[in-house]
Amino acid sequence: MASNSIIARGGVVYVPPISLAFFRWFLVLLILLPFTYKNIIKDFSSIKKDYKKYLFLGFMGCGVCGAFPFLAGMTTTVTNIGIIYTSSPIFIILLSFIIFKEKIFKHQILGLIICLFGVFVIIIKSDYRLLLSFRFTAGDLWVLGAAIGWALYAIFLMKWKSKLSFFTRLTVIAFFGSLSLSVFSISEHFFVREIVFDKYFYYWTLFAALSPGIIAYTLHNKLQNYLGVSTSGFIIYLFAVYGSLYGIFLFDEKLETYHYLGAILVFSGVFLAKKRLS
Repeated sequence: MASNSIIARGGVVYVPPISLAFFRWFLVLLILLPFTYKNIIKDFSSIKKDYKKYLFLGFMGCGVCGAFPFLAGMTTTVTNIGIIYTSSPIFIILLSFIIFKEKIFKHQILGLIICLFGVFVIIIKSDYRLLLSFRFTAGDLWVLGAAIGWALYAIFLMKWKSKLSFFTRLTVIAFFGSLSLSVFSISEHFFVREIVFDKYFYYWTLFAALSPGIIAYTLHNKLQNYLGVSTSGFIIYLFAVYGSLYGIFLFDEKLETYHYLGAILVFSGVFLAKKRLS
C-alpha cells in the first residue's frame, strides 16, 4: 500500500489526481469482473439490498482514500504522506467510540493525544507560528482527511458483514467507488486539468490498479485472516517506513528533525492506543 505514495507524487505529474483515482478503480473493476461476474449475478439481490452500504464503502475506500492522497501529492512529500497516514488506527479507535459507543480506555486516550500531537508536529513542521496563523500545507490536510476516510472504511467494512467472497465484494466496492468518483473526474477534466491519454497515463493507471490496488488489498486481507485484525493492524507502521524510503531514494526528499519527532510521537501513540493492558 505504501506504493500509493509513489503514485501520489509521481503519477499526478502526468494524470490529474481525481481522474487517476477514478481510472485506477475503474481498471480494478474491469480486471476483477471476468472472475466475479457469476457470483455478482448469483448474489445480485443481496447486493441490491445493501447497495447503500456498498456505495458508502466505495465512496470512502476508493473515493476519499483514493483521491485524497493523490491530491496531497501535489503539495506535500511522500514522507509526510506516509507518517500522517499511519495515524489511521487512532481514528479507528476514536470513531468506533463516537459511532458505535465502543469502550475506550485511558491508555487509548493518552495514545490518541500523543499520536495526534505527532501529526500536528509534522503538519506545522514544528513551527507553532504556522498553527497560530493557520498556514498549513494543503497536502498534509488532504492526507489527514484520507486517514480519517480509511478509518471509516475499515470500521464499516468490519461491521457490515457480507456473504460475498473477498474478490466479489472488492469488485462491487470498486464499481461504486468508480461511480462516486466519475462526476468529480469529469468536472476535473473540463474545468481544472485535461486528461492526456498518453503512455504515462496508461503506465501510472495500471501501476495504481495493480500494486496498491488489487495486490495490496489481497495481501492485506490474507494477512488479516492469518494474523487477526489487531496484529495485522500494525502493518500500517510499514507505510511510514517505506514512504520515507521512497521519498528519499525516488524523489530526493530529506528527513527533517520534525519528521523524526513526529514519527516517534505517532508510532508511540498508535502503539499505546492498540496495546492491551492486563
